[in-house]
Amino acid sequence: MTLNAYDFLQKMQDRIHFTETDKSLLKSHADWGKEIAPEVAEQFYAYLGSDPEMNAILNHTPDRIHRLRETFVQWFYEMFTGMDDWGNAYAERRWRIGLVHVRIGIGPQHVVPAMATVIRDIDKRLKANDKPAELQEALSRICMIDLAFIEQAYIEVSSAAVLQETGWTERLFKRLIAAGASSV
Repeated sequence: MTLNAYDFLQKMQDRIHFTETDKSLLKSHADWGKEIAPEVAEQFYAYLGSDPEMNAILNHTPDRIHRLRETFVQWFYEMFTGMDDWGNAYAERRWRIGLVHVRIGIGPQHVVPAMATVIRDIDKRLKANDKPAELQEALSRICMIDLAFIEQAYIEVSSAAVLQETGWTERLFKRLIAAGASSV
């Protein structure tokens, strides 16, 4: 169950209909993205910090929140630039971000609402700055791709851990999961 990050990115781009037009539009607004990234990060971490469970994770070590803010600003800007035109480097970075979420204990129940706050904040800023509606759509699509990487990291890590602990085959594991889902 090893994920090929680039193949996953391509699949998500196709599923979400993230187009060359979206990429061009994002790149043309990269300076604006870089400009607003610190403010979006502040709103994002204010939201997360209001939840006691997330606040404990964010402040687990004295410098964690600072590092996370810096990473957020970079992540946000990279959505506009695509790093390498949304290629292998972009995919690998998104995959590593997903793995970090799993490692530090930020669960899906926090990630999905947090991404929703990012999208809402972006939407407000787009309207306030009189940006085109197509930019909002492109940003929503790339946010969903990035969210898919984080969600997939939970699946891949959990599956790999079960397979390693039990010695089961991937096929047996998938069959047991399907059977378990049918019984719920």
